[in-house]
Amino acid sequence: MGTTESHRPARTTEEAVEQLRAALDDVGIILPSLRVDPWTGSHGEPYALVDLGRCNLGVASRLAAVLRGAVRGGEA
Repeated sequence: MGTTESHRPARTTEEAVEQLRAALDDVGIILPSLRVDPWTGSHGEPYALVDLGRCNLGVASRLAAVLRGAVRGGEA
């Protein structure tokens, strides 16, 4: 199977954030604060950090369930 745009490794932190946002959206999860960390992103770090931000109890529970399912399904 060929590498698709959404399955290839990100080349930039911005691209990684967008890929993560799209993957989370695919499973019905929205992290409103997901972004490139403003400090490392603006200070010339070669690989800025991804700030996952905060989320409520429901989103955290859903994220944990999706990750557990991925591990059980052999995807992670």
